Amino acid sequence: MNGFTDRVALITGSSRGIGRSLALKLAGAGGRVVVNYKKNADLAAETLAEVERLGGKGITVQADVERPEDITRLFDRIGDEYGRLDFFVSNAAASVFKKIEDLGPHHLDRSYAMNVRAFVLGAQRAVRLMGDGGRIVALSSYGSIRAYPTYAALGSAKAALEAWVRYMAVEFAPLGVNVNAVNGGIIDTDSANFFYRVPGMPPLADVLAKIPKGRAGTAQEIADTVAFLLSPESAYITGQSLVVDGGLSVIAPPFYADAAPPLALPGGDPDRTPA
Repeated sequence: MNGFTDRVALITGSSRGIGRSLALKLAGAGGRVVVNYKKNADLAAETLAEVERLGGKGITVQADVERPEDITRLFDRIGDEYGRLDFFVSNAAASVFKKIEDLGPHHLDRSYAMNVRAFVLGAQRAVRLMGDGGRIVALSSYGSIRAYPTYAALGSAKAALEAWVRYMAVEFAPLGVNVNAVNGGIIDTDSANFFYRVPGMPPLADVLAKIPKGRAGTAQEIADTVAFLLSPESAYITGQSLVVDGGLSVIAPPFYADAAPPLALPGGDPDRTPA
């Protein structure tokens, strides 16, 4: 964890989940963290208190990144407070989980505004504050490359986000700015728990049993991957979507988890936990 001391990082949606885990990781390395939140000021304040306890510094800024005017206010505050930005992590996300035939125009508009437009507008503002170069990382998901029930609105938005990452990487490279995405699988967060409570969804335990690693990922594992992409060690990586999914995206039916001896795999992975 070198190269983070006094570096200024904006992490959208960082009062909880993956964003919070990343904020605390950067704080432990001496970073300055802008804790962005939409509604829960108390939770953001708790995150900032933990940032400071770990030796970092920071501020909390309320902003709903679905609203362009809030994005403007967020980056204006960063400019006023620090005069620069080193890392922009687009983590906040929202959508609706419905079959395609049940999606209304407002669902499509919100998925675009929250997941795609917020990233593009944020990156535009971030680059202007990265005078000496910097890093931009967007949080994506395996719904960008795989299709499964009720995820069309968000998955297609994540696919668009990854396309923007590639275009930004080319255009921003001369400015010294690397742009990448982290494509997460099933991660143990409030969002995943909500998704698997959608009526008719298969039980989470049954899905996890088919993943080669046999478990969900953790918010910390995603945060650690993002931190790598922010670090000096990733200086020659840009325009990439780094998959962190325990092998989920490389499997296909017939699944090893459904196979019988002699084809069944042993459960010898030390990371594997019972579903």
